[in-house]
Amino acid sequence: MTDANSEPDRPSDGEFGGDPRTGTTDGDGASLDGTETEIESEEASLTDPAGVEGEEETDEASPGLFDDLLSGEPIFENKEVLRPSYTPRKLPHREEQINNMATILVTALRGDTPSNILIYGKTGTGKTASAKFVSEELESTSQKYEVPCDVQYINCEVTDTQYRVLAQLANTYIEQNRALIEEDLERLRGLRSDLEERGPSALADTEFEDADDLAARIETLETDLEEAEPVPMTGWPTDRVYSTFFEAVDYRERVVVIMLDEIDKLVEKSGDDTLYNLSRMNSELENSRVSIMGISNDLKFTDFLDPRVKSSLGEEEIVFPPYDATQLKDILQHRSEIAFKDDTLSEDVIPLCAAFAAQEHGDARRALDLLRTAGELAERGRTERINEEHVRRAQEKIELDRVVEVVRTLPTQSKLVLYAVILLEDNGVHNINTGEVFNIYKRLCEEIDMDVLTQRRVTDLISELDMLGIVNAVVVSKGRYGRTKEMSLSVPLKETKSVLLADSRLGDVEDAQPFVQARFDDS
Repeated sequence: MTDANSEPDRPSDGEFGGDPRTGTTDGDGASLDGTETEIESEEASLTDPAGVEGEEETDEASPGLFDDLLSGEPIFENKEVLRPSYTPRKLPHREEQINNMATILVTALRGDTPSNILIYGKTGTGKTASAKFVSEELESTSQKYEVPCDVQYINCEVTDTQYRVLAQLANTYIEQNRALIEEDLERLRGLRSDLEERGPSALADTEFEDADDLAARIETLETDLEEAEPVPMTGWPTDRVYSTFFEAVDYRERVVVIMLDEIDKLVEKSGDDTLYNLSRMNSELENSRVSIMGISNDLKFTDFLDPRVKSSLGEEEIVFPPYDATQLKDILQHRSEIAFKDDTLSEDVIPLCAAFAAQEHGDARRALDLLRTAGELAERGRTERINEEHVRRAQEKIELDRVVEVVRTLPTQSKLVLYAVILLEDNGVHNINTGEVFNIYKRLCEEIDMDVLTQRRVTDLISELDMLGIVNAVVVSKGRYGRTKEMSLSVPLKETKSVLLADSRLGDVEDAQPFVQARFDDS
């Protein structure tokens, strides 16, 4: 890479006539034969703007790639407050739920075991933000009153197996224990040095009766430190991982709240064994106490739990209802005061963001994403204020991003069914029915050597695409010919087609299009 501020290339030593070591020029810069050196002439042209006609500007004078982009006035003061990862110090319209959580968890500050909590609510209703806020307050207050209490957050969409959950928890407490052991060892080794210098008086006012007692304690801690082996992310039997976590968390007195966000994803992927083990730990723990806080978007996920797990896990339930448009406006107003510089929002921006998000079942996360994206679009366009047009463009962008992500993660068979719908629409077919989709789908499967599903299963996949909002399918009666589904695409055709063809497994599908076209031509 070339440095933008580097000097222009110069001739190397010895490229011209004189000797660079002895300097075979006279004192005023002329060569020995009385003519000006080429080097001097070139330097003059570089320093004198008029010296060489048409000379290009030096790199120093030209703006860098980012200089031009940074020249505009920024709109954001603190963009991070509009991101889902931000935990605000104030959560409007969630005071009741926050107080309920605090009332349940306050027992931890008395050294008792809090009840397990299940928190329900749709996406963007403030569940995780409220739970994290309460957890931070709990840990802060526990330090104030010197009560050992901490909260461990696990996102079960990422950490979605019993092994991973237990390994993450085990390693957290192994690391904590090692730090405490090393701290104790440093103190006790210092005490042992004092004992060697001062004699038995060094042990006065300590918990040790004599040198042997101190030595035994140091030896125990050194053994504990050696045995505090981290759990690998794969390879151990699950029983061993669980017992390692059990021993690590019970190493000292403490109250632990395990926050399992997206808990339904863990149950869906790995069953309820993890919850069963965690919910029954307290009957065997000697020093510590464990409480579970589960957060879910699915109000019905407990229907799939073992009755014993369901009973112990759902000791307390807190429901987060969707926000309405007025509440969303309050949230956006509060965040915008921190996120943006003064006088950068038009009056209609926040109400419009709130209105769009209210249509998405009162999703505050969607409202904040809209506001942030609108701000980014305005900043890139170098406008001084965010207006309604930026919000509408942001809405289109977010919706397209959502569609791309949903389509990208579809199973291969669903992608083939969707591609069949796209081909039909792309060739001018309207009111597409299930039979037409199945015929094209079957031909596509044959072309790329995929198993062909039954027409009934393809109908089910169409229903799933309908639920995802990718197609709009309605059941239509054909009289004595029975009923069929008629559908149309609900997402941008061109972009969706590009996402499908980007899948390597569907790479040969594009080559099948002439055959499909021939079917239309023959019909």
